[in-house]
Amino acid sequence: MVWFKREKEGITTSTKEKKETPEGFWYQCPKCKTVVTADDHAASSYVCSSCTFHSRVGSKEYFDVLFDEGKFTEFAENLTSADPLEFTDTKNYKDRVKATMAGSGLKDAIRTAHGKIHGQPAVIACMDFGFIGGSMGSVMGEKIARAADKAMELNCGLIIISKSGGARMMEAGLSLMQMAKTSAKLTQLSEKKLPYISYLTDPTTGGVTASFAMLGDLNVAEPEALIGFAGPRVVKETIGRDLPDGFQTSEFVLEHGFLDYISDRREMKDKIGQSLKFFYK
Repeated sequence: MVWFKREKEGITTSTKEKKETPEGFWYQCPKCKTVVTADDHAASSYVCSSCTFHSRVGSKEYFDVLFDEGKFTEFAENLTSADPLEFTDTKNYKDRVKATMAGSGLKDAIRTAHGKIHGQPAVIACMDFGFIGGSMGSVMGEKIARAADKAMELNCGLIIISKSGGARMMEAGLSLMQMAKTSAKLTQLSEKKLPYISYLTDPTTGGVTASFAMLGDLNVAEPEALIGFAGPRVVKETIGRDLPDGFQTSEFVLEHGFLDYISDRREMKDKIGQSLKFFYK
C-alpha cells in the first residue's frame, strides 16, 4: 500500500533556502576523532571532553583561560624584530617577519599582559607558536625582561607560558644572548622575593628549555607536552640507541624530577591561583 506520493523532485524548491554550516563551526579532536561544536571546545578550554587531548592554542586563548573574566592589560605590544644581521635563507628575514605579522596578526612570538588571577595581581608572558614556531629572538628576550620589570613594579608574580621550537636562527648569536638576559632578569625577580611560575606547553624545546623555562620557583606543565632540548630524533641519532617510552613527554620529565606538577588546562587557573596565594603569604 502506498502511503504518500512525491509530486515534486527534491526537498527544496530554491537554492536560497539551503543553509550552509559556517566554516569553523565544528571541531574534530585529532586524537580520538570526537566531533563537537567549536564553541563547546572553547568552553572546555580547548581540551577534548572525551580523551583530554590538549589542542595547541595561542596567547589570546591562554589569557582568556587564566585572567579573571578574560580581562587584562597588554603592554610592550608594539616591539618588533629588527634585522641587524641582514639575514637571508629561503627569504629575507625582514620579509619573513612582515609576512608572519600579516598572517598571524601578531607582532612577535610572545605577548605580555597583566591582570588578576582569582583576585590576585599577576603578569603573564605567553608565547605564540604560530609566529615563526614561537622562536626566541631579541624581542622575546626584551619582552620577558619587561614582564619581570612589570611584576616588580606591581609587586606580584610572573607566569611565563612556553610554547617554542627554540632559538630564532635568523638572529644567530643575538638570539642565544636572550638566554642569559632572561635568566639574569629572573634573578632580580627572585631577589625581590616575587614568585615565578614557568608553565610549559607543547612543545617547549631548544634554548627556551635551556634557560627561563626551567628556572621557575614552580615548573608546571600540561599533559603529554613535548619538553626537551633537542628533539627525540636528534637525541636518538646522537646517542645511537632507542629511547624510553614516553621520552620527553611532560609525564617523563615529571618522573625524573624536572617538574613540580602536571595539570589539565581546565584546572590550571585554580592551581596557579592557589600557588600564588601560597607565595604571597
